Amino acid sequence: MIEIGKYNTLTILRETKVGLYLGLPEENIEQDPTKDILLPNKYVPADFKIGNEIAVFVYLDHEERPVATTLEPYIFLNEFALLRVNYVNQVGAFMNWGMEKDLFVPFKEQARPMEQGKRYLVYMYMDEKTNRLVGSSKTNQFLDNENITVENGEEVDLIVSHITEVGINVIINEKHKGLLYKNEVFEDLRTGDRIIGYIKNIRPDGKIDVSRQPFGMERVDASGQIILDELKASRGFLRLNDDSHPEDIKTVLKMSKKTFKKAIGTLYKQKLIEIKEDGIYLVKE
Repeated sequence: MIEIGKYNTLTILRETKVGLYLGLPEENIEQDPTKDILLPNKYVPADFKIGNEIAVFVYLDHEERPVATTLEPYIFLNEFALLRVNYVNQVGAFMNWGMEKDLFVPFKEQARPMEQGKRYLVYMYMDEKTNRLVGSSKTNQFLDNENITVENGEEVDLIVSHITEVGINVIINEKHKGLLYKNEVFEDLRTGDRIIGYIKNIRPDGKIDVSRQPFGMERVDASGQIILDELKASRGFLRLNDDSHPEDIKTVLKMSKKTFKKAIGTLYKQKLIEIKEDGIYLVKE
């Protein structure tokens, strides 16, 4: 079946004055309610043959008819993205998602009133009542922390949702809610940023703590590699040691003093660095 809001690989069925009509392989056309879809002339490739396959994104045009395009959307069905509001009227907000027709976000689906020109993290879904693609900034309703699909220590994809005094709320693998504690983050993060993280703790109540760095020996190794890379870039010397101020370490290496001390301890044992009063030195190979 042709999927609205996603990429589809379709067959070129016929050419007309307005463009190419695309569909599923002949034996499946009758099973698909949309049957065939127009790819307007402005998106038709220079070279094509009837019967060729083409990858296109399918969405609904201004008359709510399925239409194909070779434009690349900023968001896909059942996914999150940071989008800008093009305009607001009496029924809701309309967001730029890379298509000719804006993505509609009704007032009831706005976590707070949206303003023209501002960006918001939204989720795109298919409205069952209208059969239209709709956006929502009330993202929590699309996340499930009852059926956890991740494990402690696992590397995960994170999307920054919003930032509070406690920490940075994130979306884990586009499925779960999680939290990065501010005192464990040594970089500037903004809503919509996509980063890699690691599951730190899954609580009995379903809340998930995450970290930007792996744990145990892996964490030391990752931090140690950062130090080694910085040493190489600084001609084998860094004016940092156990007595350095935490802010100096954070500024240079983007890590806490605790992590730094563990890392240089391991590097010293591995005879990769020398620790002296004025700083640390890379051991020449």
